[in-house]
Amino acid sequence: MATSIEDLSQRVSAAFADRTKLKDADTVAAVRETLALLDAGELRVAEKGPEGWRVNAWVKEAILLFFAVSEMRVMEVGPFEFYDKVPLKKGLEAAGVRVVPPGTVRYGAFVEKGAVVMPGYVNIGARVGAGTMVDTWATVGSCAQVGRHVHLSGGVGLGGVLEPPSATPVIIEDGAFLGSRSIVVEGVVVEEEAVLGANVVLTASTQIIDVTGSEERVYKGRVPARSVVIPGMREKEFPAGKYMVPCALIIGQRKASTDQKTSLNAALREFAVPV
Repeated sequence: MATSIEDLSQRVSAAFADRTKLKDADTVAAVRETLALLDAGELRVAEKGPEGWRVNAWVKEAILLFFAVSEMRVMEVGPFEFYDKVPLKKGLEAAGVRVVPPGTVRYGAFVEKGAVVMPGYVNIGARVGAGTMVDTWATVGSCAQVGRHVHLSGGVGLGGVLEPPSATPVIIEDGAFLGSRSIVVEGVVVEEEAVLGANVVLTASTQIIDVTGSEERVYKGRVPARSVVIPGMREKEFPAGKYMVPCALIIGQRKASTDQKTSLNAALREFAVPV
């Protein structure tokens, strides 16, 4: 059995490069131990440091290897039957996490005390911070990192990013508000206290255009902190002609004078943006 994080990471990465090592019992134990630490919140897929977000690629490698060493089995929860390799998360009451039926948190995800999961879904490797609401039919994809006091409105979709292991997952920082049916995929970072209006779709290539000044400023892959964002369209020329393609528009900033809890909705209403 591995005894240190360094030992775990070395064993996992070696097995990821050479799957024949999964025949070794200690290697399999290292994979399972990594998943247990991930499930307990003692490890995470990505961490924020002074220079920004850093991906722990070996942890993602462990998740992929966990699928390889786990067997399909029937799981029964009341009248529901599942057939999968990954069990559901246990110990929700002790963890202080509310999950409303039929909301689902998969083993290997970590949800902090005080978070609420309505009938939504939190996938393996994901992390959800304290005080966050995962509203009805919202999906937190594999390895997505959701901060504290975030609101994911109904139908929000956060994409999963497992491969390649070095790829940055979707990251939603503390205090952000995502309006109904908004979608964030391909490792996009929504920074602290940003607000996305309903139906905003952000991919790695989506132009996020700040239109609040005399000249536009274009971002890709991240929404600056405290920005208020709505869906937009931009004309683009193709061989067949000119067509409108989706973009996102930064139309303002949340006001510091507004109470945080209130401003999640008020920031959108102030700009006449649907929640």
